[in-house]
Amino acid sequence: MSRVIQVFEFEKLTIHKDELDRQLTKKELEKLYEFNDKNDNCYFTGIRDGVKFKNFVGVIQIGGLTIEILPKTDKNKSIKEDYNTWHKALINMLRICKHINITSMSEANLKKKHNSILELYFEMYLDEVEQLLRVGLIKKYRKYSSNILALKGRLDFNKNIQQNLIHQERFYTSHQIYDYENIVNQILLRGLTILKSLTNNSILSDRINRVNLNFPEIKEISIQKHHFEQIKDNRKIVPYSKALQIAKMLILNYSPDIISGQENMLTLLFDMNKLWEEYIYRMLIRSKSEVFNVSPQDNQKFWENRTIRPDIVITHKNSDISETYIIDTKWKIIEANKPSDNDLKQMFAYNMYWDAKKSMLLYPSSKSIIEGFGNYHKGRELKEYEKDVEIEYDRTNQCKVGFINVLDENNQLNLDIGKDIFEKIVMK
Repeated sequence: MSRVIQVFEFEKLTIHKDELDRQLTKKELEKLYEFNDKNDNCYFTGIRDGVKFKNFVGVIQIGGLTIEILPKTDKNKSIKEDYNTWHKALINMLRICKHINITSMSEANLKKKHNSILELYFEMYLDEVEQLLRVGLIKKYRKYSSNILALKGRLDFNKNIQQNLIHQERFYTSHQIYDYENIVNQILLRGLTILKSLTNNSILSDRINRVNLNFPEIKEISIQKHHFEQIKDNRKIVPYSKALQIAKMLILNYSPDIISGQENMLTLLFDMNKLWEEYIYRMLIRSKSEVFNVSPQDNQKFWENRTIRPDIVITHKNSDISETYIIDTKWKIIEANKPSDNDLKQMFAYNMYWDAKKSMLLYPSSKSIIEGFGNYHKGRELKEYEKDVEIEYDRTNQCKVGFINVLDENNQLNLDIGKDIFEKIVMK
């Protein structure tokens, strides 16, 4: 029987029932420990009889259990409605950051209640493969050696003598065959096989069976990372790109339980710091006007071979004047709304290197907070040509600790967040 457990970042999950009746079995916990050990303990921390999650969000599926790890912007005690709200918010963030393909998923499908984010990916994969089957899968030429009754291709003299000394009516040849037996189709088939072993949804299982029936008969092989590297980009591969992307996620993150065959595991996890940065960048791009230029991760040389790069650089062009603003996104809750010294020193360096008057450390929040720019006690250095001119140059050097509400008043993902951020750093 399938179970879905929802948790927030930094929550704990153990083999003992908590106040929301959530618990792991010992086998599930062992599988989580094993997975975390293989990944340098980066996804969660092992605690007594359980795990404590870190800043990774997404889904872990172990046999019939699906653990959905959701983001959160406050430390208040969670209720069931909070999990549903952030489930929807995370799906929309993934859509905006193009981790979920909005073109292949219908609006009705996206509004439908899914047991987990994984089911969205499963449906996306089936949509893509079905579309490829309708259009027709790729055929390629491949070398094939066999014993045949007609001379075709190149005769292999050594093997022909070995195998056809008695049956002289046969020919052992090497020749080319034009068929569906190629690495691209084998990857898609492997993805379908893994999907079938993972889903507990009867509707999805039925779809998988129908797709398998329409799939050409080809040899299924064990797919590894190097198989994806063999695929060369060309116009024939373009329609396959989304299906291959999801297949890669399924195949490389799949851990079969070879011993018992009951606790197969699949993970789909996102570093919330990177997702937050990408989301803010895309929302700024949506909201920018002609006078703004938004650049992600513009780097400069810092020390020896090391470089520094802020998350987002905004250039505001007004007449002949060009102003630069720096944003560094931080997905964390800070105590007393005070940033760390290291973060402030980092922003000071950014202001120096990009000659920016203003910068902002941007944190998520669930409430409105009064903000203001703070002054660094050392101003920006004057350029050489400015030192020779007797003009008082503006050496303003400021940084704001900014907070932005990820959700709107209806507890939906705030789609005006880009406009709000521009107002926080440029307009004030």
